[in-house]
Amino acid sequence: MVTEAQHLTASARVHRTVSAAVGFAKKNTVMVIALAAAAITSMIVPIDREYAGYFDCKTLTCLFCVLAVVCALRDINFFYMLARRVVTMFKNARMSVLALVYITFIGSMLIANDMALLTFLPLGYLVLSTTGKQKYMAFTFIMQNIAANLGGMLTPFGNPQNLYLYTKYSIPTGEFMRIMAPPFILSVLMITVCCIIFVKPEPLSLDGGGERVDPKRAALYLALFALAIAIVFRGIPYWIGLIVIPIVLLFADRHALGEVDYPLLLTFVFFFIFSGNMARIGAVREFFSFLLDKSTLLFSALSCQFISNVPSAILLSQFATDYADLLVGVNIGGVGSLIASLASLITFREYVKHNPGKTLRYVAEFSLFNFGFLAVLVGFEFMIKSML
Repeated sequence: MVTEAQHLTASARVHRTVSAAVGFAKKNTVMVIALAAAAITSMIVPIDREYAGYFDCKTLTCLFCVLAVVCALRDINFFYMLARRVVTMFKNARMSVLALVYITFIGSMLIANDMALLTFLPLGYLVLSTTGKQKYMAFTFIMQNIAANLGGMLTPFGNPQNLYLYTKYSIPTGEFMRIMAPPFILSVLMITVCCIIFVKPEPLSLDGGGERVDPKRAALYLALFALAIAIVFRGIPYWIGLIVIPIVLLFADRHALGEVDYPLLLTFVFFFIFSGNMARIGAVREFFSFLLDKSTLLFSALSCQFISNVPSAILLSQFATDYADLLVGVNIGGVGSLIASLASLITFREYVKHNPGKTLRYVAEFSLFNFGFLAVLVGFEFMIKSML
């Protein structure tokens, strides 16, 4: 017979389980949506042998390898200490904010936009809160977010959708960077001008102390990072990285393997299923083909505002023939709405954690800057196309 105490204990366990599930779903909203989309389309297109062809194993492997090594480097405070040393070189608010934004910009090109934000947003909070410059917090976070989304577009591994499109279309590295160079350069100029206009050169000081980085671990993880990058650039077969990197980290840093953004990997898996199914539905194929024939650049950038840039890239790649416009569209489309990029949701979550009472003001300021950048970049790309 179940006692009242046992019943309460069971109810508490159920409540904790439900709360944990709801919390996980809120934190990984895009993954949950991707799962639902995959499940719904699987009812329309029954599971068969063609499903095996949906998955891009190289993209998933490259993304896993890069994320795992970056987590290992974060565990030894490599990026944090590197960024802190750079920031302490500057003595006023404007130059420090520019340093924070540029570090995020460069970081997104090397370690992907979401990892750059997870690494450098806390540094931005630390610098501004310890120097009494909280008034620049929202602006700095927004600029770091824009820098992460637009800085990552220059390299194949800077944004997750880049890695996917780079692999799917077998885009030569030189051509990839040539396509993305014009909007990248304009983005650097726009971000710099905004920081100069909206942040005053007020004096500040920041303690330069902190933990030291273990040189042996740093050398090992940098070697693994070089291996991951070599895989991305097709210099080494991807299966080698899938064997070497997890085995080394299993002994050197198991925590890093546990910290990999597995929901992001699952998001890719679910959207591979969704986009593969959508491509097999005749009416959907004709509809998207019609829209992309009108303007791949414009439609891809707009689609990001509603379903985010990663799923947009995966879905639209099933129908687009102009990969250059698709590549530009899903990259500049990463700015705009709060859901245009997974990285934007990361920034929003981090800001609200530190400033819970300023959500609406942040969203308003975020939207003003992001849609402004989007309008300028789209207009710039159409101007370039008209001149060619």
